[in-house]
Amino acid sequence: MPEEVTEELLIPEDEYQKSGVHIGTQVKSKDMQRFIFKIRNDGLYILDIRKTNHALITAGKMLSRYEPQEIMVVAQRQYAFRPVNKFSEVVGARAIIGRFIPGTLTNPQLPTYQEAKVIVVTDPLADTQAMNEASKIGIPIIALCDANNKTDFVDLVIPTNNKGRRSLAVIYWLLAREILKNRGMISSYEDFKYTIDDFEAQI
Repeated sequence: MPEEVTEELLIPEDEYQKSGVHIGTQVKSKDMQRFIFKIRNDGLYILDIRKTNHALITAGKMLSRYEPQEIMVVAQRQYAFRPVNKFSEVVGARAIIGRFIPGTLTNPQLPTYQEAKVIVVTDPLADTQAMNEASKIGIPIIALCDANNKTDFVDLVIPTNNKGRRSLAVIYWLLAREILKNRGMISSYEDFKYTIDDFEAQI
């Protein structure tokens, strides 16, 4: 990823900031160092919004090249259930929320077995089973990665707060919008009929 990222932001900077997309953890991994913008006085690492934006544009192009049903999205974190379900509904992907049953991607004998050509992971720390299986069968992994995540096996990192309700909604909303635009299903962002609220988990 280039050091200087110059694309236009998909939403205004203050929209990104209000949703807390850039608020990382108080722990940073070596892998995520390149995505960190600064450290705040309270010890929280702040992620670079421009790099998040760049990764979303890249992921949108990449995912739009797959057939909808070839995309699998996984999430164990509760705040991600609604955004992941909504994202899957909008783009036609398959969602696995909650526990990922071992062998889902690798054991054809299981009733829960599914085939996928690409996987989107909400948190590498929580979704390790899905990541291990995807890497074992050699399918690309796109992952939402916070400041503390390791990125082994991740082919495309989307640096973001992957724990917050609003930030998860914004990321999945933007990604869905990018995919539809790249597929030619909407001609402009104004044509996207969903709001961030549609994607946000309820308390």
